[in-house]
Amino acid sequence: MRQYIIKRLLLMIPTLLGVAVLIFLLMRVVPGDLVELKHAGEGSAVSAETLQKERELLWLDKPLWHQFGAWVWDIIRGDFGVSMWTGRPVLYEISIRFQLSLQLAVMATFLAVLLAIPLGTMAALKQDTWVDYAIRVFSIAGLATPSFWLGIIVILGLLILFGWLPPMEFSPFWENPVSNIAQLIWPTLAIGYRYSAMIMRMTRSSVLEVLREDYIRTARAKGLRERLILVRHALKNAMLPVISVIGLEMAFLIGGMVVTEQVFNLNGLGRLLVQSIEQRDYTMTQSLVLLTAVFFIVMNFVTDLLFAWLDPRVRYK
Repeated sequence: MRQYIIKRLLLMIPTLLGVAVLIFLLMRVVPGDLVELKHAGEGSAVSAETLQKERELLWLDKPLWHQFGAWVWDIIRGDFGVSMWTGRPVLYEISIRFQLSLQLAVMATFLAVLLAIPLGTMAALKQDTWVDYAIRVFSIAGLATPSFWLGIIVILGLLILFGWLPPMEFSPFWENPVSNIAQLIWPTLAIGYRYSAMIMRMTRSSVLEVLREDYIRTARAKGLRERLILVRHALKNAMLPVISVIGLEMAFLIGGMVVTEQVFNLNGLGRLLVQSIEQRDYTMTQSLVLLTAVFFIVMNFVTDLLFAWLDPRVRYK
């Protein structure tokens, strides 16, 4: 197991390097000039000499291999550079938004798991009854409903029925917990509902498959209580594919809630990524994509370790 962990940690290096090369090249292929776009809003003509000096200041006049090498070396030293658009450190721009995105992802994941696993298990135990059909309709509706559309409905409902809107300015939980929860509970419901629908259907399918196994029939034949069979034997094995879905979706939520953040006026990482791409902010976009890749890799790693903990038959060598 120790060798497996070391190998996985070492494999993260070439994976992240590949992501860095890919996003670096893609950003240079995107049409548009950062310097010209930056000076376009000034409303007056800018001389070619000024544009050239700006490119030299941002190292955009250097060869691509030189720009890439300097960027990677700075990251190795823990320096993600400064935003080419705002001039502020990239880590500062990310840090002031990371807390919001992380809290929203954790809250949405908690809500999704709280809804999905009990309902998915109940649907499997009550297969082809009205309970199963009701839960399946509930989950299919969640898959078919975009979270941003549900968010718009939530905002309109709060405004029309109660004449109230969530706070527009983010407050950290330890500073103002009431305002924090009042703002994030609604996007959590919108995102968590759709998120729970996927986990719910996966849980139902996995539990149904496990309940048909021979060792479940043997346990029933030995006279074990149904609750004990479900908790000790069925759910632990049925949770393996469910854990995979939960891990990948949580990693996606860190930087993938672009439209939902726009609907609820949340200044998170997804919104920052879209803005940085529109502004051709190379350093910011590259750092955000790299951060998202790190989350996916770490969540995959944690998921594999949970597999070995849940199922003793799983051994990594």
